[in-house]
This record gives sequence, structure tokens and C-alpha cells, in this order.
Amino acid sequence: MKNQEFRIANEFASVTIGKVTTKNGERLEIASNGLGLSITIDALQLESLTWQDPDIFSTFLETPMEPLRVERGKRV
Repeated sequence: MKNQEFRIANEFASVTIGKVTTKNGERLEIASNGLGLSITIDALQLESLTWQDPDIFSTFLETPMEPLRVERGKRV
């Protein structure tokens, strides 16, 4: 069941964010409007993003449509 939702967009991306109620409690659903992809995360998963060094997000965005490749503890 979806509750409120809102849209965030700029010239590069558009996402819709909303709270959904599941049998396991409330979750945050983030959906890419352009790609048709979505993810549902709980409070702990959302909080864990704040534990990350900001540089990790730059690494993620270097090749956003490809998996992060790691060999012997080093990013390739």
C-alpha cells in the first residue's frame, strides 16, 4: 500500500520517492522514472548510507549502469 510520494528531478535524472507499507513494516521506495527501476529499503538500510564516506558515492557513479568490479581487494 502506497502512502505519500514526491518527485525529485534535475536535468540528469527523475526519481519518485514514497513510503510503502509492507507485511514487514514501513519501507521507503525509490523509483527511477526514466529507467523503470526501483528499490525498497527499510530504516536501517537508509541509515547505513549515512555511515559511508562521501567518496564511495562518486565511485558508484563513475559507471552507474555497470556493476562495480573488484579484483583482489582493488577496484578495477
